[in-house]
Amino acid sequence: MCGICGYAGFDDEALLDKMINMLSHRGPDGKGRMVDKRNKVYLGNTRLSIIDLKTGNQPIYNETKTAAIIFNGEIYNFRELRGELIKEGHRFRTNSDTEVIIHLYEKHGFDMPRFLNGIFAFAIYDLRKRVVFCSRDYFGIKPFFYHFSQGKLIFGSEIKAILTCGLIKRSVNREALHYSLNLRYAPGELTLFKGINKLLPGHCLIYDIDAAKISRIKYWKKNYRVDKRIDKNTAIEGIRHYLKQAVGRQLVSDVPVGLYLSGGMDSSSIAAYASAEIPHVSSYSMGFDEPTDEITDARKVADYFNTDFHETFLKKDPLSSMEEVVWHLEEPKVNMLQGYFLSKFASRFVKVVLSGLGGDELFAGYTNNQYLYPMEGVHDLFRKSNPFSFMSDFAFRIENNLGKLELDEYRRGLQMLFAYGDKAKFYLILRNAWDHDDQFYSNIYSKEIKDEMMVYQTRNLFEKYFRGRDESIVEQSLKAEFNLKMVDDFLVNEDRTSMAHGLESRVPFLDRDLVEFAFSIPHKLKIKRNHTKYIFKEAMKGVLPDFVIEKKKWGFAINPYFQFKKDLKKIALEVLTKKKIEKQGIFNFGYINKIINYPPSKRLRWHYYYLWQVIAFQHWHELFIEDKYGKFN
Repeated sequence: MCGICGYAGFDDEALLDKMINMLSHRGPDGKGRMVDKRNKVYLGNTRLSIIDLKTGNQPIYNETKTAAIIFNGEIYNFRELRGELIKEGHRFRTNSDTEVIIHLYEKHGFDMPRFLNGIFAFAIYDLRKRVVFCSRDYFGIKPFFYHFSQGKLIFGSEIKAILTCGLIKRSVNREALHYSLNLRYAPGELTLFKGINKLLPGHCLIYDIDAAKISRIKYWKKNYRVDKRIDKNTAIEGIRHYLKQAVGRQLVSDVPVGLYLSGGMDSSSIAAYASAEIPHVSSYSMGFDEPTDEITDARKVADYFNTDFHETFLKKDPLSSMEEVVWHLEEPKVNMLQGYFLSKFASRFVKVVLSGLGGDELFAGYTNNQYLYPMEGVHDLFRKSNPFSFMSDFAFRIENNLGKLELDEYRRGLQMLFAYGDKAKFYLILRNAWDHDDQFYSNIYSKEIKDEMMVYQTRNLFEKYFRGRDESIVEQSLKAEFNLKMVDDFLVNEDRTSMAHGLESRVPFLDRDLVEFAFSIPHKLKIKRNHTKYIFKEAMKGVLPDFVIEKKKWGFAINPYFQFKKDLKKIALEVLTKKKIEKQGIFNFGYINKIINYPPSKRLRWHYYYLWQVIAFQHWHELFIEDKYGKFN
């Protein structure tokens, strides 16, 4: 696991060291660089040593030194691939998974990534083909950012490395900001920085040195085909097989491996299979000192599987560390603090942890499915049109004019009723998107930019997932969640909060074989009698103790209402001043001020998250746009 960076199409050797140093937290165990001034290609990396500790330093070359690779990630099937390549005559100098990739590239060329099982982002410089070939894993577990203009390519594991080049004017991508305020993440190729994009999961980027142009290729497409022949017993057998296989694969390491443990289904399932492979495997958990705290459940699971349990608690004023966390996340997020501090704690003991991320997306674990599943038939009744759809705007106008913020949840509930037949809108209201109401733009944005922002519509991102009339809305929403929220929200958090502390986080539920099998299971086995995760719970009977299977789902999250009463309001008053907000010219200070001074209520959950986002955005703006600490000069 490492940080990678590089550029092509211009000559500036001093820049390479700046980029490498900016990523030092991702790889505290070493640095590497490759310079070809003649062809203007520069590659750099920082290394977190996990496999082949002695000889695995990067860049790594092929036998003839006509190709070099820098790599971030882990390849779980590298030993099998290595054996096949040796039989075919390839010669290896190291025992690392990185070297397997470069030899596999010699064999398969640009088609190579689809043979890998793992988490990866890499760049290969091929002197013979005169290209820089870059790729990102199937599900976007590892990040890859890039900027391309006027024949110049710059890329890195984190945006801050790219910004050191000085060639990019640091400015806000307002389209990405709008989606972030609706979804709490920047989706798809977008980032909050104008001119800097993400390479999409399952894609390659090829830079042609002679033509000074880039092309992008999709090397893999997810298989979402539901197999209606799968019955309960087949599903149970498959889940157990593929999850056990995934955990076994991802325990491969030359350093100790631990695991995150919340006491919920997903992390406990990983603990069950991991503890069977590694007696007394270490586990790590965090408490919040809130009513939904799961630390007690985590202790019970740790005792049941006899893991070496370590626990910590979120500090009383976590928002005081928001600037530090935003620096690593590179965008404002409402769910970033808990992962950051848990990773910081676990990194004191291990270099690798297994995470339970992905189980809810595969097996319909989120509570929003309990609103989607019972109403599948109702959507079909209103397939052509909903005669009450005009009432949605009316409901918003009433609530907005009354000025009663606590009515927000009731208004959204009514709007969901008026959205039957429009699956995308129904889903987005459920997910707290707000830009289906034109008047809400006036609440959020300043008068100066409101009309500009109204061009952006969140539903445009989701429309393609909800087009199929013959497909269940549950299956459609699972695809949307998997492709957008998981990749651009949860996986961003997972990578950035762990790598901030030189800790590798692996995600067994996102093993390619397990993902493809899970999506083949009919949704009526995933949710039954409106109980979420039905088939997964059935599969884990006998694997997990009953108290885990029967416990209520809470989620690894800070309650915004309790946080508002602790320190969110105090910090909002300090950071979101009228002078600052109006000078910035993006947000409507009046609406912010109203939320801050409104009587605290548990029904203002969305509003507190909104304050959180705007506070984090101020930190982001100061750090990256204003360059508060002179990092990019």
